[in-house]
Amino acid sequence: MPQTDSTIFKTQGDSGFRQPGTEAPLVPELRPQTRPLLGITFLLLSLLSLTTLDASGKWVMGTGVSLLVLVWFRYLVHIGLVLAVVLPLQGLAVFRARSPRLQCLRATAMLAATLTFFTSLSYLPQAEATAIIFISPLIMLAVAPWILKEPPRTSRWVAAGVGFIGVLLVIRPSAGLPLMGVITGLMTACLFATQHLTTRLVASDHPFTTLVWSGGLGTLALACTLPFILPEAWPTLANLDPLVWLVMLSTGVTGGVGHLLQIQAYRFAPASLLAPFIYLQMTSAATLGWLIWSHFPDATTWVGIAIICASGIVNGLIEWHRGRHPSPSPA
Repeated sequence: MPQTDSTIFKTQGDSGFRQPGTEAPLVPELRPQTRPLLGITFLLLSLLSLTTLDASGKWVMGTGVSLLVLVWFRYLVHIGLVLAVVLPLQGLAVFRARSPRLQCLRATAMLAATLTFFTSLSYLPQAEATAIIFISPLIMLAVAPWILKEPPRTSRWVAAGVGFIGVLLVIRPSAGLPLMGVITGLMTACLFATQHLTTRLVASDHPFTTLVWSGGLGTLALACTLPFILPEAWPTLANLDPLVWLVMLSTGVTGGVGHLLQIQAYRFAPASLLAPFIYLQMTSAATLGWLIWSHFPDATTWVGIAIICASGIVNGLIEWHRGRHPSPSPA
């Protein structure tokens, strides 16, 4: 899914964002900005991995696997992979959070966003579902002055408004998109914005800690649903082809690998440099949608997608310039 956890590292970089009450860059120990090309390479690989996750989940649900079963397997494999990588590096200290309540809030938002996004994917083509939720960073920027006490910026409001116009083009009535898919897509955008905002609030914790808490709490929460969903889901699971099992388990691998690749990307390059490349995920989403389901967005939808991407890229460039040339007055 589009950058579900990547904003753990977007709060770093030279975009001018700071942890509330401090002037120091967030988690600076993970910001050696010495190999930007390597950072871009890792980011592009992470985008490919996460787009593959989205396509795999949509395909698996099309075989009859229920949403909760799919997401539980996705979380279980993901947290197993993350712990296998993180525990040898950080030890048990990785579980120690300075803000447990905020970590729980962030994990809840992430789980809810995962559920609503996969629901949206079950109704919408992958490119359109991805386009709708790309409004979430702009929502976050628009509400940041109230939540994070950041200075209000006219440029952010303009970017959010222009991006929303792009979303309206994508979800226009003549596009024939199912209403439930559009509603759950917009819900996902709001939940992603909540996830991104709480990510900034827990920035005093190590990014690996945030990754483990989000994956671990989501896995436990979904495990609590198993006694209720397994009796109905078991006949379907018992008759699944090996290929479906393989693809379902791969969602945890592609999700975990995608997030771990992002860690490397934001270690080697600043967030402001990487931000424009994030929108290339739209290209990979449209490509996979065409290859697997023979769906390709029409011209008007592409215009809406282009507007969403342009608003995000231009705003990212403005934030980058503002970070390099700080001004005492809001732009």
